[in-house]
Amino acid sequence: MNADLVRVSKRLSAVLRHRPASVGLALDPQGWVDVDTLLAALAAHSRPVSRDDLDAVVSGNDKRRFAVSVGADGRERIRASQGHSVPVALGLADRQPPAVLFHGTSAGAVPSILRTGLVKGRRHAVHLSADVRTAQVVGARRSGPVALLEVDAAAMAGSGHRFQRSANGVWLTEHVPPTFIRRLDARPPDA
Repeated sequence: MNADLVRVSKRLSAVLRHRPASVGLALDPQGWVDVDTLLAALAAHSRPVSRDDLDAVVSGNDKRRFAVSVGADGRERIRASQGHSVPVALGLADRQPPAVLFHGTSAGAVPSILRTGLVKGRRHAVHLSADVRTAQVVGARRSGPVALLEVDAAAMAGSGHRFQRSANGVWLTEHVPPTFIRRLDARPPDA
């Protein structure tokens, strides 16, 4: 994705995940907003995005951060797939997770995580990856050395913890207690 589309993606993430009111929008309870309404709101707040750019970001984003759907009224709507800090009910069904899941973070965060577990903070849920490579890429967005954590998802599920999987393959859960976390050796991003 080129630099202009990366900026558009970040703008859409900010509005659809964290600050819809910054452009005068309100998301519906499931996080959806009408595409035309979104584009008009962005333009009215000096943050214009063309329909072509929006479509390119939605279709070209390797992490499928956004979903587009046709509402009951026949109009297209868009929402972020996950990562919301505003209240939304994504309507994801509980699913049995794979035996292990992974989380990438900064090495400096590990001591705290091993004491308190993975917490969602201001987000809707804790995000976990199904593979080490994705966790490595996610962790690399943080500053400093990357730490990889393995989560015993099978044991968590067996203890009654619930998991959901978003449309883009991210595994979500409320909290990962430290007893289910094991630090992995750091691996290069190409591993």
